Amino acid sequence: MTDAENLPGTRPEADPAPQHPTAGARPVPGGASAGNSPAQLAEAGHTPGEGPGPLRRMVTGDGLIVILAIVLSLLVGAVLIALTDERVQETAGYFFARPGDTLAAAWTAVSEAYGALFRSSIYNTQADGFADAIYPLTETLTVATPLILAGLGVALAFRVGLFNIGAQGQIILGALLAGWVGFTLDLPVGVHLLAAIVAGVVGGAIWGGIAGVLKATRGAHEVIVTIMLNYIALYLLLFVLSTPAFQRPGSNNPVSPPILESAAYPALFGTGFRLHYGFLLALAAVAFVWWLLNRSTTGFELRAVGANPAAAKTAGINVGRAYVTAMVIAGALAGLAGTAQIAGTERSLSGDIAASFGFDAITVALLGRSSPIGTLFAGLLFGALRAGGVGMQSETGIPIDIVLVVQSFIVLFIAAPPLVRSIFRIGAKSTKKPAAQTAQAGGAA
Repeated sequence: MTDAENLPGTRPEADPAPQHPTAGARPVPGGASAGNSPAQLAEAGHTPGEGPGPLRRMVTGDGLIVILAIVLSLLVGAVLIALTDERVQETAGYFFARPGDTLAAAWTAVSEAYGALFRSSIYNTQADGFADAIYPLTETLTVATPLILAGLGVALAFRVGLFNIGAQGQIILGALLAGWVGFTLDLPVGVHLLAAIVAGVVGGAIWGGIAGVLKATRGAHEVIVTIMLNYIALYLLLFVLSTPAFQRPGSNNPVSPPILESAAYPALFGTGFRLHYGFLLALAAVAFVWWLLNRSTTGFELRAVGANPAAAKTAGINVGRAYVTAMVIAGALAGLAGTAQIAGTERSLSGDIAASFGFDAITVALLGRSSPIGTLFAGLLFGALRAGGVGMQSETGIPIDIVLVVQSFIVLFIAAPPLVRSIFRIGAKSTKKPAAQTAQAGGAA
C-alpha cells in the first residue's frame, strides 16, 4: 500500500464498499482499552464508560470499597478526636497503670462528638418538639442541594473522560446572572423565578462551554482551562460588586442588593426552615442526568467517548462535539447550583456566594462513582457532614476541621482501592483470562 493510500480521507478505487467498523469483527476481551468500537463493546458485554484506565477505575470503583472508605475515614476521625481530647491526654499519663481510664475517656470523647454530629445533621433526639427534631435534617438537605447539582456536573464530565475542575467558577457565573435578574427585573411571581433559573443555567453553561470548545478545537487541557476560569469568575464577581450596578445602595461592602421575593425559591416547610424548592429541582436534575446517560442517544455517545475516544471516533461519533456537549451540560448543572445559593439561601451576591461547593463537588462525584444516584447519596452524606460539623463544634468544642479531615480521607481511600482491600483483607477481582481466551491469544500470536 502506498503512502497516499494511508492519508485520511483517501481510498483506492479498487477498494470494496465501506463496511461498518464492527462488521465481521470479533469483540476483544480487553474492552475499550483494546481499541474496540462502542458496538463491539456492547456485543462483548461491556458498557461504555467501563474502561480500565486510572480515571475510570477511580470513579467507578466497587461499591463495597466506597462504604469501607467511609468507615475507615470515620475511624481516622475518631482517632483524631480522641488524641485531641483533654481528658484522654490526662489519663494517657498513667495509661500503663490504669488503661481502662484512657479507653473510657476516648470512648466518651468519640461518642459525644459523633452523637452531636448526628443530632446536628439527622435528628435531634434532645429537641422538645417534632419540628425542632427534624430541623437538622432539613439543614442537611439544604446544604446538600448545591453539592448534588454541582456534583452531577462534575460526574457527567468524568463519564466523558474530562476533569471538570471548574464547577466553582460555573456556580459563581450562574449565581451572578441569576442574582442580577433577581434584584434588577420586576416580573410576575413564577415568571421571575423561572427567569432567574434560566439565567443561572445559561451562565454556568457558557462558562463550562468555554472549556469544552477550547478542548474540542484547540486541544487545551480542561484542567488548566477550568482552574483559570475559576479565578476569572471570582475576580469578575468581586469587580462587578464594586460597580454601582451591583453594589447595594448605601453600603461600601462588596454585597449586592437582595433579590426580590418573586425571584426566590419558596420554602418547602414554611418560614421556620431554610429548605426550599431547589432541593426538588436537584432531585429532578438527578433523574434527568440518569435518563441522559442511560436512555438517550446523546448519553450513549458521551459514554462511548469516555470509554475510548479513538474507538468512538471510528464508530462515527463526533468526539469534539461530545466534549462541548458534556461541558455545556455540566456547566448548566453547576449554574443551577448557583441559583440554589442566590435564590435559595443567600438571597444576595457576595464574594463568598459559592463557598467551597464547587471544589467539594469533585469529592462528591468521586464518592458517587460518577453515577447520578451515587452522586445524590454522596451529596447527602457531605451535606450531613457540613451541617453537623457546626453543631458538633458548638456542643463539644471539637474543631470543625475534623470534618474536613474525614472528607479528605474518604477521597484518599476511594482513590486507593488496593489500600482498602489490604486493610480489610479483601481479595481483588481476578484479572486472569479464561484458558480458552489464552489459547486463542496464543494461536493468534
